[in-house]
Amino acid sequence: MGRRRPEPDQGHGSGISIGGSNNAPLQNVVGQNIAHVYQSASAQGTIGVEAVRDLLASFRSDVELNAPSLQYAAVLRVMADTVDTSLRAPDEHAGALRRVAQDLPGLVVGTAVQEGGSALANALGSLLS
Repeated sequence: MGRRRPEPDQGHGSGISIGGSNNAPLQNVVGQNIAHVYQSASAQGTIGVEAVRDLLASFRSDVELNAPSLQYAAVLRVMADTVDTSLRAPDEHAGALRRVAQDLPGLVVGTAVQEGGSALANALGSLLS
């Protein structure tokens, strides 16, 4: 009677703290034994062609840097070229941009370029919406 349950030891748990704004593109993850943590953010609001071009340039750079370890490096390069060409007249090439936005995440999952590829796909989706 009158006994309290002891507090769990805070040093040995699987507690994870995720900080940052839920709307921010980056968040901090702190905890023990953190593995297989993936983050994605969808762009909210209107995204411009120049922002997509910046993401495309970064994605291309990542593909070239990691090409030896990428199974579909040639396909990713063709997709990047398609996006580059289509951004000159996005309204006329909406179908091609939509296909890249849909197909790109599946090709980059689990690779060194997953983050950049997913960001580019999300940006394309926002540009077209």
